[in-house]
Amino acid sequence: MLPDGFPPGQRGVPDVPPYVCGMTIGFTSRAAASSCALCTAGLLALAPAAATAGTGAEPGPPPGTGPRAGAPPASLLYRSGTHVRPRAGAPEVPELSAKSWLVADAGTGTVLAAHDAHRALPPASTLKTLFALTVLPVLPAGVRHRVSERELKGIGAGSSLVGVAEDRTYRVSDLWNGVFLSSGNDAVHVLAALSGGWRATAERMQAKARALGARDTRVKSPDGYDARGQVSSAFDLAVFGRAGLRNPEFARYCSRVEARFPGRDGGSYGIRNTNRLLTGADGVERYRGLVGVKNGYTSDAGHTLVAAARRDGRTLVVTVMHPRSGGAHAVYEEARSLLDWGFEAAGRVDPVGSLDALRTRPLAGQPAEPAAAPAARGARDRPGRAVPWTIAGAALLGGAGVALYMRLRWGPVPTD
Repeated sequence: MLPDGFPPGQRGVPDVPPYVCGMTIGFTSRAAASSCALCTAGLLALAPAAATAGTGAEPGPPPGTGPRAGAPPASLLYRSGTHVRPRAGAPEVPELSAKSWLVADAGTGTVLAAHDAHRALPPASTLKTLFALTVLPVLPAGVRHRVSERELKGIGAGSSLVGVAEDRTYRVSDLWNGVFLSSGNDAVHVLAALSGGWRATAERMQAKARALGARDTRVKSPDGYDARGQVSSAFDLAVFGRAGLRNPEFARYCSRVEARFPGRDGGSYGIRNTNRLLTGADGVERYRGLVGVKNGYTSDAGHTLVAAARRDGRTLVVTVMHPRSGGAHAVYEEARSLLDWGFEAAGRVDPVGSLDALRTRPLAGQPAEPAAAPAARGARDRPGRAVPWTIAGAALLGGAGVALYMRLRWGPVPTD
């Protein structure tokens, strides 16, 4: 696996034509497109169908769950192909090479269009969104922790790193900058140790995913490193991105362009977000109104991205998983196409599903605003309140001490 910040060149995989309309219809079959509107009504009336064979996705939502009355059944997004329900004057869904993608309204949870939304695929570092949703609520930003050699063991070969050093003291906020900006697996390992350990963190992430209605995700490695059986889906990653945007701390980290990170010698050095839609780096034009969220790359997953943007009072969240053509930056350009389409299609398409379809309770809070201009270096890293001495003392005992303190002080991780 290569670091997120250093993607490979074109992988040379041939293009595979995507599909469009409320059922699977090839873009090359333009003559058949006129029948889409007539066929869609009949398709939506069908009984729930199983997911595409061999995808690894669950066959469908559990009995008794689904979106609100009047919306399409949750099972629709378990069917293979591209799904969209255009009204008159709606723009055409863009042609994409990604194995799976989805575009949704972050405010309402309405899915505007999707392709193989529940297809189980390796998520790479986009899984760090779920890690943050699970661990952020229980680790105050101002806690200082001296890193041990043990906490840095087991980091996968070729992992992206921010440069965490043993016997160096970091604030929790420093480590989160390393997670969101540099996709640092070393920072994830330390934060996981502080929140109860690697295996316990994975188990809590799994429980969090279920509570959010994300049923396709299987957590094996909290940092997103390739692991046997570890998968997620475009639907689930959109659920995680949407939930994260309603957490002010998550939103602040995922929209940050640059920060200072403590160096080994007692100084600091600059780090910059590897999400090119946010920074405008390497020839990728920055997307207007972008809020964040997280990009990723591994050998198995290819390039993955969860991105959100806000325009004219509307926030959209998109997921793009493993583009098969266009080179290392295709994931950003395909996400750009979906965001452009989503803002243009607003009010011109009917929902094909809901990110709330498998949830038992609605999300709290409101989506975040667009990313602001970079603040003065270090200015936004200062904690907003004093750190209780009790957890600072617990940190001296290592991960087990903090885990015990968190359980006594906060109880289980919120389930939303």
